[in-house]
Amino acid sequence: MRFDSELQQSIRGRLAAFSHQRADGATTRSENAGGKALKHAAVCLAVIDDGHGDAALVLTRRTSHLSAHKGQFALPGGRIDAGETEVQAALREAHEEVGLRMDESAVLGRLDDFQTRSGYVMTPIVVWVEDSSTLAANPREVAEIHRIQLGDLSHNNQPEFISIPESDRPVIRYPLVGTLIHAPTAALIYQFVEVALLGRNTRVAHLEQPVWAWK
Repeated sequence: MRFDSELQQSIRGRLAAFSHQRADGATTRSENAGGKALKHAAVCLAVIDDGHGDAALVLTRRTSHLSAHKGQFALPGGRIDAGETEVQAALREAHEEVGLRMDESAVLGRLDDFQTRSGYVMTPIVVWVEDSSTLAANPREVAEIHRIQLGDLSHNNQPEFISIPESDRPVIRYPLVGTLIHAPTAALIYQFVEVALLGRNTRVAHLEQPVWAWK
């Protein structure tokens, strides 16, 4: 899948036609947080050149010394600061974590808000990165950066859905980079592939995380 204007416009058009769902005040309650309102975060699904002219998605692994979700695979992102929009937060986090500098013209669209078991509602923002030459891990937050080719995601790599006794919802996991990537990251990647690459109106709010990610 080539990193070119045709792909860029295809993703933009499919996201524009997709009616993304926001989490409202009545639904943003964590099942594991005693009914407290969730914290709001934004994540960046950054489409970049893989270095050989093909399109790829930026995936990171968090460092082992972070206070929360240490060592887990994630998309660049974090909490929305006071006065920020979801888009502003996603772009800021992409710059702080992996060195990508973009303005709002890079935004192609957004996907559904996703509520996590650990007490967050995440807004996924899809961006097109023309210049990824500054891509570099911030060692305070990011241990590894992976470029996941979109062609592999849309043709070869398929998510797995398993059952667990603790929930009646299916657990999603993606076999990527020699391991299994779990929700919420796996759910957001899956919806990106379904909506932005394949043009399917697929929802992911019902997908479950593994028990170890509930905290």
